[in-house]
Amino acid sequence: MSDTQELLPTDWIDRIRAAAADRTRLHIVGGATKAFARAAPEGEALSTLGFRGIVSYEPTELVVTARAGTPLAELEAALAEQGQCLAFEPPHFGPGATVGGMVAAGLSGPARVAVGCVRDFVLGARFVDGQGQWLTFGGQVMKNVAGYDVSRVLAGSWGQLGVIGEVSLKVLPVAPAEATLLFPLGQREALAQLHCWCAQPLPLNASCWVKDTTAAGAPECLFVRLRGAKAAVESACERMVREAGGQRLDAAQVAPDWAACREQTLPFFQAPSAAHALWRLSVPPTAPVLDLPASPLIEWHGGLRWVWAPLDAADALRATAREAGGHATLFRTPASGDGGVPREQALAPANAAIAQRLRAAFDPAGVFSPASA
Repeated sequence: MSDTQELLPTDWIDRIRAAAADRTRLHIVGGATKAFARAAPEGEALSTLGFRGIVSYEPTELVVTARAGTPLAELEAALAEQGQCLAFEPPHFGPGATVGGMVAAGLSGPARVAVGCVRDFVLGARFVDGQGQWLTFGGQVMKNVAGYDVSRVLAGSWGQLGVIGEVSLKVLPVAPAEATLLFPLGQREALAQLHCWCAQPLPLNASCWVKDTTAAGAPECLFVRLRGAKAAVESACERMVREAGGQRLDAAQVAPDWAACREQTLPFFQAPSAAHALWRLSVPPTAPVLDLPASPLIEWHGGLRWVWAPLDAADALRATAREAGGHATLFRTPASGDGGVPREQALAPANAAIAQRLRAAFDPAGVFSPASA
């Protein structure tokens, strides 16, 4: 644990104030493991790596506070020693991932559909805004959040509002039981079965449907992970296998596969060619099979669909996602370049106005690069 005496990131404050006065840009850099997910940044780099350490951890209260530069692996190891975890399974995308980058990126893993996203677990935060002010929002318990819940707005902000210094996070005990089931189902049948199971009191935690194009016959498989009380998991396994004709896999052997899904190291995540980009379609879980240019990988019980497609498919993909009630994001650019295609769909006018007001309030001089990561 770090010394609990308050430590101020004075070097950040000085640099930000100087940048605001000179009207120059800064971009925030942690472990840079998620830099691929944003456009090229502008301005000088401001590193968070030196501001690190677990400030406080109360296992009995299920809350931990850590500084932004703390390695994510270090935090997860400390939690594991107490039989606890970050239930939303944040992806690392590399060994240098940090706590600040986890919150700034706002990305969650396979369990997101069951437990919530990063934002749902942020209790409080301290950060330096574009005027060099050290601000504190929220706290270390759920019920003390009052007024504007700025700490949660930081999740997924990509450093556009300020430099995250510390975050307090809710943690959860590791589930006492876990099981993974495999079902040989096509995409349409898998989605229908997931919709049926989601309407029942089953301990569903994660799912992944994928067509294995690396194997002969290209089998289509649905993997479902259950977590919870041992009796509930065992009962659900028997029922689901009986209903859909699946099989139970060894939990220890399949654990690396779930980690590979989270970290995007499964064979599916290898680009078909240098001209293909990885697109992320976030849609309602009840959305039907979408008209996509290639077979997707589907997570979150149908709510997250990954697909490889060239950049010239951008308009069609975004229209498809919009018609389904969601949106499409360019997640990984092709090896051949991004071609100037915007990463995300334009925000609705009302949402764009809110985002602009937030940036104007916390970064009036425009110090932070919109592409900070």
